[in-house]
Amino acid sequence: MYNNSIQGEIPPELGNLFRLEGLYLFNNSLVGEIPANLSRCSRLIQLSLGRNKLVGKIPPEFASLYHLQLLALHWNNLTGGIPPFLGNLTSLKKISISYNPFGGNIPSSLGQMKQLSDLGLGGNNLFGIVPPSLYNLSSLEKLVFSENQLHGNLPPNLGLTLPHLRHFQISKNFFDGPIPVSLSNASNLEFIEMYGNNLSGKLSVDFGGMQHLGYLNVGENNLGSGEVDEMSFINSLTNCSKLESLTLGVNKFRGTLPHSIANLSSQSSALLKLTIDRNQLYGSITPGIGNLVSLYLLGMEHNRFTGTIPKEMGKLQNLQWMSLTGNQLSGEIPSSLGNLSSLSELHLDNNRISGIIPSSLGNLKRLVILHLFQNDLSGIIPEQIFDITFMSISLNLAQNNLIGSIPQNVGSLKDLTRFDVSDNNLSGEIPKELGLCSTLVKLYMGGNFFYGSIPSSLGFLRGIRQVNLSSNNLSGQIPKSLETLSLEGLDLSFNDLEGAVPMKGVFANASAISIVGNHNKLCGGITDLRLPKCPNKDSRKEKISMVLKILISAISAFMGLAVMSFFIFCWIKKRREKHVSGPMLEKTLLNLSYERLLKATNGFSPTHLIGVGSFGSVYKGILDHDGTFVAVKVLNLQRQGASKSFMAECKALRNVRHRNLVSVITSCSSIDFQGNDFKAIIYEFMENGSLEKWLHPVPTIEEEQLELQSLSLLQSIRIAIDVASALDYLHHHCQEAVLHCDLKPSNVLLNSDMTAHVGDFGLAKFLSEVSNPNQSSSVGVKGTVGYAAPEYGLGSEVSTNGDVYSYGILLLEMVTRRKPTDDMFEGDLNLHSFARMALPDRVLDIVDPILVNEEVVAPNDRMRQEISNNRKECLISMVRIGVACSMESPQDRMNISNVVHELQLVRNTLLQPSTRLNLQRGN
Repeated sequence: MYNNSIQGEIPPELGNLFRLEGLYLFNNSLVGEIPANLSRCSRLIQLSLGRNKLVGKIPPEFASLYHLQLLALHWNNLTGGIPPFLGNLTSLKKISISYNPFGGNIPSSLGQMKQLSDLGLGGNNLFGIVPPSLYNLSSLEKLVFSENQLHGNLPPNLGLTLPHLRHFQISKNFFDGPIPVSLSNASNLEFIEMYGNNLSGKLSVDFGGMQHLGYLNVGENNLGSGEVDEMSFINSLTNCSKLESLTLGVNKFRGTLPHSIANLSSQSSALLKLTIDRNQLYGSITPGIGNLVSLYLLGMEHNRFTGTIPKEMGKLQNLQWMSLTGNQLSGEIPSSLGNLSSLSELHLDNNRISGIIPSSLGNLKRLVILHLFQNDLSGIIPEQIFDITFMSISLNLAQNNLIGSIPQNVGSLKDLTRFDVSDNNLSGEIPKELGLCSTLVKLYMGGNFFYGSIPSSLGFLRGIRQVNLSSNNLSGQIPKSLETLSLEGLDLSFNDLEGAVPMKGVFANASAISIVGNHNKLCGGITDLRLPKCPNKDSRKEKISMVLKILISAISAFMGLAVMSFFIFCWIKKRREKHVSGPMLEKTLLNLSYERLLKATNGFSPTHLIGVGSFGSVYKGILDHDGTFVAVKVLNLQRQGASKSFMAECKALRNVRHRNLVSVITSCSSIDFQGNDFKAIIYEFMENGSLEKWLHPVPTIEEEQLELQSLSLLQSIRIAIDVASALDYLHHHCQEAVLHCDLKPSNVLLNSDMTAHVGDFGLAKFLSEVSNPNQSSSVGVKGTVGYAAPEYGLGSEVSTNGDVYSYGILLLEMVTRRKPTDDMFEGDLNLHSFARMALPDRVLDIVDPILVNEEVVAPNDRMRQEISNNRKECLISMVRIGVACSMESPQDRMNISNVVHELQLVRNTLLQPSTRLNLQRGN
């Protein structure tokens, strides 16, 4: 009676069927406990009750079912542990009790069942080690331990003691140690799944004898030895003529991919899935990859591949999912990718790909995701891209060098959820056709040169939640249609908008909108915005008599001469004024005089002092016209190099825009009341101060405040990502690469939501100036002791590698809470070597105890343990990245783009402790 919708409990009267040999009730909706009376069916050979809603324990009375050969109770809610008496039922050949919350250990008595061929114990909340006796059941063909909390090493002779094994599944446990070489002897293996453990070392299994192997998944482990021939096992896989799925992702494999990978498909075999993502593989991608014509999934993301994308990939016409994200690929996107007519997702982001976006990508009519962001792409966006009406999830072209306007056929993407073209060089007006993208949820167009008004048609986007149009040249009024939307965030900052700010919808929440930097042309809005009131328009229509009109005309003619004289007088007076704006300012920037800054900071009062740097002091100020809080950096012009520092900072910040860089409001170059030169830079105020104050609070702060100023692990990771993202932008995504040259915790500022912003560009240089000293903005200093790269002390020029070194020291300081100038560092011992020597086993001994001892909140012990393990792995990864960035040799340091990717993986690990990466994408 299987595969029905039978409800209720299993009738105990079934126990009266004394001649019953088979009972099949699986895949129904049965509830209650398993009747103990079934033990009276002493001739029972097969009992199948799987996929129901049964509860309670396996009845101990079942110990008398000596003829039982099949016991299938999988996918129920049975508890109470696996009963040891099952080991006495020596006739059992198949046990399938997976996915019941049994708990407890695996009874060693199961090793007594010498006829057992199938044992399924997956998802049973089991812990401890696997009894060695189970590995000696030579009759086993199927062994499943997946999704438990089992640990320990796999026995070295595994393949010798289980020679008939066909199906081996131990995924999502805590097994460690190497994969036994003896597995090569189990030539009948068809299915191997070991992902999600702590397996390590070199993968030395010879798979050549496994002629029936169709599935191999060893992802999410620590496999890899760093040996030259580490990937040679792929050569043996070419003999596996039935291999359809190969997953090696999220390990520590290092080296180049053997050319033999192109032979994993042939006339007799057809590889369908290949994932080698998140390893340390490098070198070029072999053109032979185009031979794997049956592939429908290819994941090669987050490695270190270089060179170009092989045009031969255009042969993979069955491909549905492809990702090369987070490598170091360069060159152009081959137009042959337009032949992949089955492709639904294409991820090429976070590389160094240049050239134009080929119009042939418009042929990918089944595409739902196209990610090309964070590259060096140029040219216009092909109109053909916007004709892919199937595009429904994401079109992300951000952080490139794209030019031109958004084609009007963008309205064809009616099902698109996310559209991101931010941080490019796009221009033109925002097309009103965007209002036709009715399912749009996120719209990001900031950091471009769009002009004109914001189209009111955006009010048709009823599902929109996030809109960012910041840092453009938009003008006109804010459309009232936007207040009808259910927006969660709206950023219109740094444009040229004017007029009344709406007061409903998102505009009623000051924390959800940003309108700063619109040259004080906005008015009205809610009181929290602190905008001036809008002038009242007299709606009354005055009736002016003909006599009055004539009189006004006469007066106007008379006053003409007076007005002209007045303007001439003002012009002469203005020429005599000596107040000049700073070199970085455009005419539209806020004009702040010395007098207004003096008033804003209460006479540069010590009570307003929030920081002291090499060339000046920083004060908290409140602008008198709108009550805005600002940070005012006053240069100490008596200090040698301060004026050059001012010029360098203004020059560096003039053309950079990024969410993780401190926003400059304006600058002031004037004369104080004593006739002395005065120079200041005015920044957006950061409520949570500098990272330095969070890492090293001053002793005068009370104990309770010290506790408040402790960063959590998640906050630390996010800050680390923010700072790395800022450096990546400065080095790789500016129109002209910028070197910060003084990265340290005191120059990292935190706003109200703890987002990090890199500031103080007083020592910044443009990369092009390094080889041209005549144009240098350097002030003769190359950073701060402890953070400056060691090669700077030997006279080397500043470089991006130098910034990476400073970042590595900063990251190690965040994790250990030890300054690089700590008294403990003497002789050859420094922060870098201190951290390097602790990797990987002693990392918890050197990191900040607050990060280690954070309270873990979880619904059960298993989850708590998994979170704790993930936290440890995150800390190890952060130290590893910090060490890789602060290597003594500049060439050995980690690329900052890779740093961002690695830290994002660390963050994702911490945020999803109970969810393993699904490496079987497409299922």
